[in-house]
Amino acid sequence: MPGLRPLAVAGALCIALAGCAQVPDIAPPQAAGKAAPQIETHRGPLTQEQSKAILQRLSAGAGDAGLLQRHTAYEEAISESPLIAGNRTRLLRDGPETFRAMFTAIQGATQHINLEYYIFEDVEIDGAHLGDLLIAKHQVGIAVNVIYDSYGSGSTAPAFLDRLKQAGINLVSFNPVNPLESKVPYSPNDRDHRKILVVDGRLAIIGGVNLSTAYQSNPIGKSGGPPGSTQDQWRDTDLEITGPAVAGLQKLFLEHWTSQKGPALDQTSMFPSAAVSGKSVIRVLGSTPDNQIPQYYITLLTAIRTAEKSVKITAAYFAPTKQELESLIDAARRGVDVRLLLPGRSDSNLSIAVAHSHYSELLEAGVKFHETDKVILHSKTVVIDGVWSAIGSSNFDHRSVIYNDEVDAVVLGSDAAQEMEDLFQASQDDARPIEIRRWKSRPIWVRLKELYALAWENML
Repeated sequence: MPGLRPLAVAGALCIALAGCAQVPDIAPPQAAGKAAPQIETHRGPLTQEQSKAILQRLSAGAGDAGLLQRHTAYEEAISESPLIAGNRTRLLRDGPETFRAMFTAIQGATQHINLEYYIFEDVEIDGAHLGDLLIAKHQVGIAVNVIYDSYGSGSTAPAFLDRLKQAGINLVSFNPVNPLESKVPYSPNDRDHRKILVVDGRLAIIGGVNLSTAYQSNPIGKSGGPPGSTQDQWRDTDLEITGPAVAGLQKLFLEHWTSQKGPALDQTSMFPSAAVSGKSVIRVLGSTPDNQIPQYYITLLTAIRTAEKSVKITAAYFAPTKQELESLIDAARRGVDVRLLLPGRSDSNLSIAVAHSHYSELLEAGVKFHETDKVILHSKTVVIDGVWSAIGSSNFDHRSVIYNDEVDAVVLGSDAAQEMEDLFQASQDDARPIEIRRWKSRPIWVRLKELYALAWENML
């Protein structure tokens, strides 16, 4: 969350008044069934034989097919949203690549543009500004609807928002910081951390990239910002999706729009008949504090707990819950190759200290760490066993489990996982390994700082 994290210190009073939410306890997964998981397409549910055939096609080899089916069967038992086949995905490796994809999609819109972002600013890429593009599309009859988090976008220039409103663009401020401006009751801690773009109901982009000027920087592996910039370079990852799974993201957007009492929208074109676009099978997960058990949290825990070969996690903020910590340790101890790529510097020094407080225990269990120094890492990706991958807005922390509204996509198959593993490897090669012997020799004052930071872990 560029420039705005954490709430823990700045919003301590509000947090205390709001009460202390608890992380739900997730029971260990039961044995996976032998039947093929249920998969849907744009025409409806497939038979078990058709579902099994799709999973086999998604696998690079016979061994991968078994892994994929086991992961999918476990997840099927605990998830409330369907697996959707027939999608095409494209990994967007950094902020500039994401902005170009977004601007291209917006430029090509013919019906509507729906945006939902924690941070919503007038970003620029290749000389074009988001505000100009949205207004131009609205002027030719394209509906433009925006949800932005009131706290996350607290530094957004009021003139930018006023300009969009005056042009006739629909804007909804999620849970306004000033409660007198809110149309619905809410807790100060409940924030909309989602990042969603949906164009014409056919294309969507989700991930960790905010519409923030912090991403107007050079691509992965190079330090420094754009010419003349003194700000740190942020590195993040998004996913472009076309196909039937886009409808799930559109539904999440409209649910928030309605819950926040946004103006009535013409939904006639928002759910077009989605033709098969590719071979990716996707599960869209919208987590919210209203859920007794956040869907992404239980899905992630289940995937780690049932990992057989590898777990590779890129996390912007590493403040694991007790069960996340235990699951990583257990996986490493049973021989799974567990690797974490984390930021060596951040907009939140507190979150870095919290992460460091857990290194020793994890290193002793066999977990491998690398830290980035050339960039501020903000990505949230997970790849497990080379067949299961996830990307979205959820951080590896308590706040994403118990406070934030988040959106994530689980993508099944070897091709998508390999693309994410390649990015993980490239990032790891450019990062610094953490060695247990040197780590244990860090100064006492550093350890004391970590102990202090742990007091705030539940708020991160």
